[in-house]
Amino acid sequence: MNLVSVRIITADVKRLVKFYEQVTGVTPVQYTEDFAELKTPTATLAIGSTNTLQFFGGDEVAKAAQNRTAIIEFRVTDADRDYERLAGFLQSYIVQKPTTMPWGNRSLLFRDPDGNLVNFFTPVSQDAIKKFNTGK
Repeated sequence: MNLVSVRIITADVKRLVKFYEQVTGVTPVQYTEDFAELKTPTATLAIGSTNTLQFFGGDEVAKAAQNRTAIIEFRVTDADRDYERLAGFLQSYIVQKPTTMPWGNRSLLFRDPDGNLVNFFTPVSQDAIKKFNTGK
């Protein structure tokens, strides 16, 4: 089994797609006004409008801008460099400037416009580097 994607439900697809394109540098594929994907080599971040909920059973299946349990994580080459590149753009969204976590990742935490928590991380300890280089 492979995790293929995570989908964010939003009331404003254009705004969220533009935000993620700016912070990741990944060009989104916009299939419809209600659905887009940002594809990376290992997984896809899908962004769907609240209109798409009708295909999954109705408006009560998910609520836009109410996630407080998941962190969307991107492994980046250098979290500090991304912070420098994005500090002005992310100023009102920053939760934590780059910090080395006890498990060996250097992490930049911020929220997207819908309030979803995003982590740009770089493995920096030998164990973390080994973990991500071997996939274990």
